Amino acid sequence: MTTVVQQLGQTISAEELKALNRRFESASPQEILRWADSYFGPRAAIMSSFGLEDVALTDMYWRINPKVRVMTLETGRLPTETYTVMDQIKGRYDLEIEAFYPEYGAVADMVAQHGFNLFYKSVDFRKMCCGVRKVAPLNRALATLDAWVTGLRRDQGMARGLIQIVEWDAPHNNYKINPLANWNFEQVREYVRDFKVPYNELHDKGYPSIGCAPCTRAIKPGEDLRAGRWWWENDPNAKECGLHVVQKADGSYSVGHARNGANGAR
Repeated sequence: MTTVVQQLGQTISAEELKALNRRFESASPQEILRWADSYFGPRAAIMSSFGLEDVALTDMYWRINPKVRVMTLETGRLPTETYTVMDQIKGRYDLEIEAFYPEYGAVADMVAQHGFNLFYKSVDFRKMCCGVRKVAPLNRALATLDAWVTGLRRDQGMARGLIQIVEWDAPHNNYKINPLANWNFEQVREYVRDFKVPYNELHDKGYPSIGCAPCTRAIKPGEDLRAGRWWWENDPNAKECGLHVVQKADGSYSVGHARNGANGAR
């Protein structure tokens, strides 16, 4: 019996999904994006944190469709440099950036109970903050889409080493497309340089991975490229916030606990 995954009228059988991934293993990111644009149209969007991978994808997708949709999670705690590159991308490509904000009441209640910088107190509090400021807004954003495009790469490690190029994202009830799955950080940096894509200036200050300002720092020479994310936590294999849920071979889902290879930026 053929298994079918479905979201808002779009269906891809399990067999077709496997065939797509075999085909795209040797494809360029641009080929993958052309397929996504053709198949999903405006029901697909880039979910951008405006790191190096995301601005590269925006440039690629814009060259395919100048009306590409770009979404972002505006947590209220982003670095000034991130807002700067958001404005630069908006101006360069004449795009409207669709920003999704946390619910004010949820933030106010969380801060009232646990403090403004609760994430430094424990992993559970950090995950609570990520849940309110990032995961809940992501869920609202994805409810409007058939597919989201991410800058995940397999060489970033943890559960990301298990990603497919096109996935059925069951926890979010839509498709997830990872055009840069087979790229490395240097390839991304080279693309941004060659096409003169605006990028976050923190990348030039020792930040290969950029999130919220209080949860991100520059790394030292020789450190893992994601060492600057939640650096006060003891588990280097859990550098995730709950946005990316990866299906494992046994059908269960992982949020960043299966390490595979060296980390990259994001």
